[in-house]
Amino acid sequence: MVPERIEREILIEAPIDVDSVEIDLRPGGEATFDWREHGPARAWVERVEPPRNFAFRWVRAVGEEQRKDSSTLVEFTLAAEGDHTRLRVVESGFPELAWSEDKKARYAAENTQGWQLELDELREYVSKHVRPTP
Repeated sequence: MVPERIEREILIEAPIDVDSVEIDLRPGGEATFDWREHGPARAWVERVEPPRNFAFRWVRAVGEEQRKDSSTLVEFTLAAEGDHTRLRVVESGFPELAWSEDKKARYAAENTQGWQLELDELREYVSKHVRPTP
């Protein structure tokens, strides 16, 4: 069975405005993510609404053309909870991929595990590197 979406939510021990970056992010802007064990993944920005929302589509399969039916949509939403930040990640669009059902299901399972690992690493990084403001 191929899920429509993956959802993961974590609470980060830092306020929503703990840090900022200046990047020219615009809908249609391109990006490349690179992992030693997986290789490069191409992406393009769908939506930027600082500091609360960011969305991109990505093509993780190496050599796959950037199209809607070869990519999934990843949406990040940040919400303040006192001195903490709730981060919600939703990746959707697995059934629409132009792949076999087995390949779609495998991809969704890999990404489910991947988001678990990546967000746990993010929470650990923030807990070690972000100091509460006095």
